[in-house]
Parts: sequence; C-alpha cells; structure tokens
Amino acid sequence: MTAVRLVPAVLAVAALAGCGSSNVEEIQAWMTQQRAQTKPKIQPIPEPKKFTPQAYTQEAAVDPFSSQKLTQALKRETTQSTSSAALLAPELSRRKEPLEGYPLDAMVMVGSLVKQGQPVALVRVDKLLYQVRPGNYLGQNYGRIVKIGESEVSLREIVQDAAGEWIERTATLQLQERAK
Repeated sequence: MTAVRLVPAVLAVAALAGCGSSNVEEIQAWMTQQRAQTKPKIQPIPEPKKFTPQAYTQEAAVDPFSSQKLTQALKRETTQSTSSAALLAPELSRRKEPLEGYPLDAMVMVGSLVKQGQPVALVRVDKLLYQVRPGNYLGQNYGRIVKIGESEVSLREIVQDAAGEWIERTATLQLQERAK
C-alpha cells in the first residue's frame, strides 16, 4: 500500500528534476541579444504653433454698465414680465390634476385608443394606468395635452428660461415598446 503512494511522489520529483537550469543560460543570452538589437522608436515632438495676438476692437462699442443700457433693459423687462405673467396666471388659479405631481420622464405611454370618437392615451405611472385626453395636464411644468397620436402625446409646457422668464415649449411622450 505504501509503494502505491510512493509512485506518484517519485514521479513528481523526477518531473521537477527535469526542469533544471540547463537552458536558463541560453534563454538569458537570447534575451540580452534581443534587448541589444531592439531600438525604441521615439517620434519627435512637433513644433508649437505660433501665437498671434488679436487686437481689441470693441473700444467704440456701448459700455454694458452705462445708464442708457440699463434703462433699455428695464423697459424690455417690464414688457416681457407682463406677457409672461399673463401666460402663467391662468395656470396658477386652476386645480391641479393627479398626473401633474410626476415628472414626464417618470411616465410611460403604453398605448392609445379612440373612446366615444375622442383619442385617449394610456399612460403608466408608478405601476398604475391612467387614461388621458386632449386638454388634460401632465408633468410638473404645467404641460397640457394638445394632441394624441397613435405613437405619441404632444404637450404644451410653460417653463422658465435661463433669464427667469416664462415661455412656452412643446414636449412629447413617446409610445414605449415592451422589452421582451
């Protein structure tokens, strides 16, 4: 029984003895020869581009801090604020609908149909299905449904631009294909 156990051990020792250092000197000589023959290819650095300064040409322009410029801006702001206030006023006085509490990217259009001759879109929000019609409101930007097609719902939203003015923009909610 002990002879059977000794045979694999003897074979392992014989295999390791065969991996001696007989070829190590040849491999090291070949490696030094290859290192000596190989030359690195270094590409030269391109010349820097010449800097050409530009002359300042706005000396004759209107000073942005002048009182004339300020009065023009104030006049423009008063005319725009009355138009933007007229745009937002009806939206603030009405009662909010349930789907105005969710952003548009949280809504998914899953279908459309015609009910009593009027187009209806099926919108899913938080695993609940809602039927919406033209005139209903969606999203957090005072979005009112303008048109319902077979594959999208078109909205008119009232949002603030970078200057803080209220403007109208269009948004769409596309039909989402179910992933298989």
